[in-house]
Amino acid sequence: MDIEYLLFLQRHREATGGVLVPFMEHVSLFAVTYLIMIPVFIYWAVSKKRGLYVLTSYYLCCGFNAFVKLTACIYRPWIRDARVMPAGDAITTATGYSFPSGHTVTAGPIYGGIAVISAGWKKWVAAICIVFALLTPFSRNYLGVHTPQDVCFGLLESIIWLFVVSKIFRYLTEHPEKENLFLLICFILGWIGIIYITFKPYPMTYVDGVLLVDPQKMLNDGYGDGCLLIAFPVARFIERKWIGFKATGLRGRGLVISLVGMIPLFLMIKYMKPPLDGMLGSHWGHFIYTFIVVMYCVAIFPAVIKCFIGNENREKK
Repeated sequence: MDIEYLLFLQRHREATGGVLVPFMEHVSLFAVTYLIMIPVFIYWAVSKKRGLYVLTSYYLCCGFNAFVKLTACIYRPWIRDARVMPAGDAITTATGYSFPSGHTVTAGPIYGGIAVISAGWKKWVAAICIVFALLTPFSRNYLGVHTPQDVCFGLLESIIWLFVVSKIFRYLTEHPEKENLFLLICFILGWIGIIYITFKPYPMTYVDGVLLVDPQKMLNDGYGDGCLLIAFPVARFIERKWIGFKATGLRGRGLVISLVGMIPLFLMIKYMKPPLDGMLGSHWGHFIYTFIVVMYCVAIFPAVIKCFIGNENREKK
């Protein structure tokens, strides 16, 4: 049934000359590249607490999903059925295992988290985010690179983590002394996950002498996403203990500083991973890339904000 659904969408692509393919590709690409800049900006400039909620939901969802994906080891739709032909450049970017959808567990907690924090403030923002939280997984189906169960489970993961993190935040608000324990648990689980995916067995299926999926390539993303559970606790601990910045606000010098901070983040996302892979190898290159980006977002640039703004600004609730 899932393959028939993908073939139905494939026939629609063929009948319309692929007119929607570029749009769907951009929706997918944005989710796993520059979407993260939105909650980071919220964290820096709008509301530290709200931004941290979205970022934490994203870090935990994507971090744990890396281990789920490398446990399930489910092949892509076109491997399961040769009739499925992915659209555009999707087949070159959607490599390796299929379940759950990585794009969905990136878009879900970010778009969903922004919808949650905007619901009582800007309902139109929440509505747009919900649309894109659903459109991103649909784009993966439309492009033929994920089955419905891949994206549905990814959405379920996103909803669960948004709920769990909201409960964790509520508890830590009442018991702030427990936050270091929470961060330590995340850090330890992250390293356990990295060790697990490194040494666990993987399917080694060959067709005409060619390995269908190279586990070593899949470990690249596993190390990168798994590092989220390691980098975030470190960055949050540093920020909480030694920095303690407040959001800049959306006016004057504070807004300018937050916007300027987006430039290095954009450049890191766009250019930093390949050189690190070249120097350290793809596994640890992905790991260090993630560590640097998370540290920059959660602790390093907030320290810059604290230096320039100090206690002038007032945190928006």
